[in-house]
Amino acid sequence: MTRPFRQQVDESILDQAAALFARRGVAKTSLQEVADAVGLSKTGLLHHFPSKDALREAVVAQANSLGQRVLDQVRDLPVGVDRDRTALEVLVDVAFAHPGMVAMLLIPVARGGDDVVVPGPTDGGVGGAAFDAFGVDPVIPASERAVRVAGALAALAVLSLAAHHDDQISTWRPHIVATCFDALGHGRVARSGSDQVED
Repeated sequence: MTRPFRQQVDESILDQAAALFARRGVAKTSLQEVADAVGLSKTGLLHHFPSKDALREAVVAQANSLGQRVLDQVRDLPVGVDRDRTALEVLVDVAFAHPGMVAMLLIPVARGGDDVVVPGPTDGGVGGAAFDAFGVDPVIPASERAVRVAGALAALAVLSLAAHHDDQISTWRPHIVATCFDALGHGRVARSGSDQVED
């Protein structure tokens, strides 16, 4: 198996595992369920990840890697409108490419519990990187900006999952970005029949 293909297969496994972990929790998700979701035998899955613990650790590592990719694309921009717009564009693309990770990131918000896989906003991962991308420290007491960022991220997650589920990624993408941009407190104006953001 060539390296790019193997990486693509591994990413697919990790995203399916993340989706199952989100739905059922790690403890209640079997390796057989993950194997079935990706069309492998259990032995084939174990060839990629030798145990459920290894799979769980790989999911966390993938979340951290995705978070780093987001930060790499906005790091050099000053905090403000342009950085917000770029961060939203990047995060929407990440969300569409990795819906299982997005579902898993919603678990602490939706139901909490001890069976959460991805590190919280203070520990890294896509969640922590998302706050960092907007220049917000999630550890300090909540400010209006922090609440707006949290609202925009929650909307982005829910809407991207719905768009993915309904196979409407390209149709919904500009509307998701515009909605999240509004949630951040930036205005919108309709020009030439399409929604575009204004500063």
